[in-house]
Amino acid sequence: MASRSAKRQLFIDALIATGKSEVTKADVVAIAEKLSVPIPQWFVNDESNKVKRGVYRVPTASNAVPAASVAINMAAQVIPLTKPESASGSRIANVTTDLEIENLVPSQYSNYVPFGNFEDVLSIVKSNQFFPVFITGQSGNGKTMSIEQACAKAKRKFICVSMTPDTDEGDLLGNYVLINGQMEWRDGPVTVAARQGAVLCIDEIDYGAQNLSCLQRVLEGKPFLLKKKNELVSPAPGFTVFATANTKGKGSEDGRYMFTNVLNEAFLERFPNTMEQEWPPVRVEEKIIVKELDSVGRSDEVFAKNLVSWANVIRNTFADGGCDEVISTRRLVHIVKTFGIYGDKKKAIDYCLNRFDADTKATFFDLYTKIDAGIDPMTKAEETPAEPAKNTEEIPF
Repeated sequence: MASRSAKRQLFIDALIATGKSEVTKADVVAIAEKLSVPIPQWFVNDESNKVKRGVYRVPTASNAVPAASVAINMAAQVIPLTKPESASGSRIANVTTDLEIENLVPSQYSNYVPFGNFEDVLSIVKSNQFFPVFITGQSGNGKTMSIEQACAKAKRKFICVSMTPDTDEGDLLGNYVLINGQMEWRDGPVTVAARQGAVLCIDEIDYGAQNLSCLQRVLEGKPFLLKKKNELVSPAPGFTVFATANTKGKGSEDGRYMFTNVLNEAFLERFPNTMEQEWPPVRVEEKIIVKELDSVGRSDEVFAKNLVSWANVIRNTFADGGCDEVISTRRLVHIVKTFGIYGDKKKAIDYCLNRFDADTKATFFDLYTKIDAGIDPMTKAEETPAEPAKNTEEIPF
């Protein structure tokens, strides 16, 4: 069985044999796989080998560090927990995932129009300070996108993880996985974000209330422990956390957001700020829909204006308790994209309203028909005396 130093020298020899002066993380992974050895964390974690993120300097035959010296120089660094080598030579190593290789800076979305808390979110992202924020608001009003686009504008790394009732500590912080008969450690998205100084977004955080206590130390911005491997992770500068939810952590009493949970008060107290995301103002939402229509080749400012007016009447009625559903900004974008495919406004609205029950769909569709015909949906019954009872039934707004 080859010794550890011999394995390291074998890897160095393979690097030199490539004839390259620099290699990428993908090259390192490929060489390790070819040699049937674990990913050489001792090499990629050595700052003297790094040229820039994901690119490493290849030692030459004359300056290659002897394997024994490598082990001594790396002693001060955090070494992944390993098992004693067995007769098969297996040990526990770190799995390299896409989060550690891919470019984590999101692309700017050309149709995005900032509104609401965007400038405040951008200020936090640009500050590079640890400042957790809880963002709450109705589904489909741009909470997560505002964080993503703030990171795109500031050119900051962004990692988003969506919570579910089954999400556990291992999914968030990391766990051991069996790969090709060998146990290896895989960092979770929270740990990767902390190591890289990225902006972490925990989406729909109130769906995973039973599994959040593991994040309390993370939300203090202090070193946190990976209990399964006894490693203390110190967050890199720039790391911060945003959490999004449709509730304020108190559950959903009206049943609109099923399976959301009441969050622990001690957990909620770790967020210095809570931002309430409202619907976009009318002019902003019209601009959003106009851009979306342009992007699908169906430019139509009148249609955009009608859609936004329709959505706002429904939202106001919902706020007053007159109906149980709303039309979100996301649903308006769905209508636009459907219109882009079929070229039929009626069909687009019809298909996108099918998610509601039959009575709600019929009422919403009838309302849009009136707006499209130029009828003011807020017209009072006494202003149309010919059929006051009928109008009242048709438009409960």
